[in-house]
Amino acid sequence: MHPEGLNEEPFSDPLGESAALIAAGRAEEVVTRCQALLARGRGGTLTRVALGRALVASGRPQEALDVLREANHSSPNTAEVVLAFGEALAAADALPTAIAEFQRAARLAPDDGRPHWQMAQLWLAAGEADRAEAAAEIASHLGGVDDDALNALRESASRIRAAARADAGYVRQLFNQFAPDYDVRMRSRLGYAAPEILLDIAGHVVDPRDRFDVLDLGCGTGLSGLAFKLLAKRLVGVDLSPKMLDVARGLGIYDQLVEGDVEFLPPSVDGPFNLVVAADVLVYLGYLEPLFAAVRARLSSGGLWLFTTERSGEVDFERGPKRRYRHSADYLKRLAAAHGFDVLTLIECVTRHEAGVPVPSWASAFRASG
Repeated sequence: MHPEGLNEEPFSDPLGESAALIAAGRAEEVVTRCQALLARGRGGTLTRVALGRALVASGRPQEALDVLREANHSSPNTAEVVLAFGEALAAADALPTAIAEFQRAARLAPDDGRPHWQMAQLWLAAGEADRAEAAAEIASHLGGVDDDALNALRESASRIRAAARADAGYVRQLFNQFAPDYDVRMRSRLGYAAPEILLDIAGHVVDPRDRFDVLDLGCGTGLSGLAFKLLAKRLVGVDLSPKMLDVARGLGIYDQLVEGDVEFLPPSVDGPFNLVVAADVLVYLGYLEPLFAAVRARLSSGGLWLFTTERSGEVDFERGPKRRYRHSADYLKRLAAAHGFDVLTLIECVTRHEAGVPVPSWASAFRASG
């Protein structure tokens, strides 16, 4: 394939030769050559595709998006352009938009397995095991998928189905996606009230005139921080999603914001704390032993562990249809006893609605025993 305007281009096959150079670790060379060609007006659409892919390989996905948007605008029905644009979107962590572009590429090139394989990997990153396997099977049928890679994806999908917690990458991507309108979505559409429920519980077990060192686990955009800031002498937030943390940072209420996993808190999250709050966080964890251990290690003697989770019946924990975990009262009480907590409050409540239906939940206050 030889695009117009590149008759004197050193690449006789722009896409193939640039791909070989990128695979050999020479992406920056491709960037330099493609930029020089375009500056002289000698590069066409496929030069921009090669440049975009080289920029992605060089860790510059935003620059790649700028280049590939232009190519996409000029050649919106060229499958290779759409595929490369999807690759750049995926590298920039824009998963839903990337999947949409790969779906478009698949429609434009129905015999090409690459868009389906890209979708399979993104569905896997989004925690959608069934969709990931379905896309991978199509990619395999169309050819070009390595058997080892296909088997590895199937194994990962099986682990997702059997996991005792939501994958950290899935949670990060989910909340990065929701960050811009998270507060509106949660308050207006879902009637989210977990922070206020926990604050009300705290008001019954602490003196509201006192001020505390507060750790906000899974702080998101800062809804719990806003609720607890009047009780806080020091307010620290931890979240997996950098985009949610950016929103929380804009509130100006946190003394420290840390990107990290609530089960494996970074050393920079210094204790002890008097209050640890987790509103709507345990729903992404099934097996809670690591979390309870991490919280107890950061709590002072007599400190409070305030959290909500969705309510299950007899089983310790189960994953619901929305891939959110539910926990039983017996399981939470056993965890309290095992990790040195006294159960002050464990009440039924409604923290949110789904399609207008109340979601049965628990709201809890556990005290770290001396």
